[in-house]
Amino acid sequence: MTLSQQLLQQHFGFDQFRGGQQQVIDTILAGQSAAAIFPTGSGKSLCYQLPAIALPNLTLVISPLLALMQDQLAFLADKGIPAASIDSMQTRDQTQHIMQQVRMGQIKILMVSVERLNNERFRQFLQQIPISLLVVDEAHCISEWGHNFRPDYLKLPTYKQQFHIEQTLLLTATATDNVIDDMAKKFAIETHNVTTTGFYRSNLNLYVHGTSEGDKMNLLSQWLPSYHGQSGIIYVTLQQTAENVALNLQQQGIDAQAYHAGMDSDKRQFIQKQFMQGEVKLIVATIAFGMGIDKADIRYVIHYDLPKSIENYSQEIGRAGRDSQAADCLVLANKDNINVLENFVYGDTPERSEIEFVIKELLTQGQENHGQIDIVLYHLSSQSNIRMLALKTLLVYLELVGLIKPSHSYFAEYKFKLLTEESALLAAFPGERQAFIKAMLQSSQKAKIWYNVDFDAMAKLYSDDRQRMVRAIDYLDEKGFIELQTKQMTEVYQLLNANVDVSALSQQIHQQFSVKEQNEVSRISALINFFASDQCLSKQLAEYFSDAQLTQPCGHCSVCHGQVAVLPEKPMMQSLTDHNFINLTSEISAKLGSQRSVTLLSRFLCGLTTPIFTKLRVRKLTGFAALEQYRYSDVKDWVASHL
Repeated sequence: MTLSQQLLQQHFGFDQFRGGQQQVIDTILAGQSAAAIFPTGSGKSLCYQLPAIALPNLTLVISPLLALMQDQLAFLADKGIPAASIDSMQTRDQTQHIMQQVRMGQIKILMVSVERLNNERFRQFLQQIPISLLVVDEAHCISEWGHNFRPDYLKLPTYKQQFHIEQTLLLTATATDNVIDDMAKKFAIETHNVTTTGFYRSNLNLYVHGTSEGDKMNLLSQWLPSYHGQSGIIYVTLQQTAENVALNLQQQGIDAQAYHAGMDSDKRQFIQKQFMQGEVKLIVATIAFGMGIDKADIRYVIHYDLPKSIENYSQEIGRAGRDSQAADCLVLANKDNINVLENFVYGDTPERSEIEFVIKELLTQGQENHGQIDIVLYHLSSQSNIRMLALKTLLVYLELVGLIKPSHSYFAEYKFKLLTEESALLAAFPGERQAFIKAMLQSSQKAKIWYNVDFDAMAKLYSDDRQRMVRAIDYLDEKGFIELQTKQMTEVYQLLNANVDVSALSQQIHQQFSVKEQNEVSRISALINFFASDQCLSKQLAEYFSDAQLTQPCGHCSVCHGQVAVLPEKPMMQSLTDHNFINLTSEISAKLGSQRSVTLLSRFLCGLTTPIFTKLRVRKLTGFAALEQYRYSDVKDWVASHL
């Protein structure tokens, strides 16, 4: 019996591995890095949970899914494996306690979000901890070819080096060949250490039913009674749709609860807990629900609206039937919602003028500060009117073309108050350390109670580096000598090329965003073609994810049953020329003043949020989202004709 088999039996109580698990685990235990591309619900988590027991030091898990962390922690606790997470919901004392346990080697697995690594203090902490394995969950997020690209993930290879981590394990359920190659290359994982088990799940019955928007509730009413007492999810695109569908079902006597990102977080967590415990059987949700949820007995997943892409569809249906029992996955399909889906894509594409503003800002700062650029992302997003995700992507693009290089990040403001007398604090530290703390107190700007740390003043009083200051402040906070507050996360870059053609570079980057935009729109087109196809749905889905194991039709999808979906065309809408431009735009025009532009008015009318709209609180203005059912490009042409 191999070591991995012994650990499986001893700690998890299983006699055998699922497909692909042992190959990945043995690769990790042999001291190499690996990637596991397994379908949702097929046991990816075991691929790090089991090695973590045998590895000498900490296993650090990066995950975008808070719900997944909580589920995994509960599972690990049940198996007696010491694990913890650090997240923004915890109190300071809870976080400090976990960090102390990690320092003492009492925690084997630590789970954090990728955003946690932007925290200078947390990175300082990790640099002091021996780490055996870096686990990247939802690893497709690192690839621009993927459906859920997250710029912060691009920093993970750098952090791996910074924290001296020898091994990496990448985990994902949804990756095409391009994505697999991209993410493996970024972490230098050998091709033979990438394990793909196949995508097809024989217990999922895929159905597509072409229907008009007005008939959807009738179809739901016909379908749902057969699932009485069983758990299910209905996915919708818009928050208001979630509310409306849930209310309609409640009026029919069906216990359904809405769930979306616009709800209070406590309420969302309460509803999710009720669903997990079986107290609520049906959730009507936007895609904010279900990420990382590991509920085995979901018997059906219904897409009331079209999903955003084939990748999203595969993830969302993957939440059904994790107990290997049969589960049904139904899509109520028409072309009504296509414009809304496409418009979400357009909302993330910055204008060329906005890109140019950012480049000029970087050049100005770099030239004034000897090549150093300090960016508070929130402020730059507001100034440039570029949404945060798009701004992070822009900075990554500018890094890739050699304009800037990321250096580090820090909090611009460190503020603390003493929790003990100053004399007692100084008495607790002998010799040079006492002199250091005394210099820190003297150099800090003191108000009535709070001290504001002044790093420049400290450097003049006591020649030492910023890192030591941060470590000292962190230590005093951890030991209860001070109460610490930090504000204004600042990203530091180095300017590499001051002699750039701003106009040409802006055009180049804008073109890059446009290509990305068209790729996303093409995903929507591929989705429509998939649902309307006369070929086996299961076989098509498997082939999309490069799974050649399903060589013949599945025999249990709607196409195999002879029910090829015919998607109704989008009903004719009122011509844009029939809308009153002045009525729809007068309020927002007054708010925008000289900032008014074709782009901003078009985004406003299509309900696409931007930083300036958030600042101006435009959601309640007449005209907001009034034209969200129209194509953004058509609305833009219509607006341009009136200006």
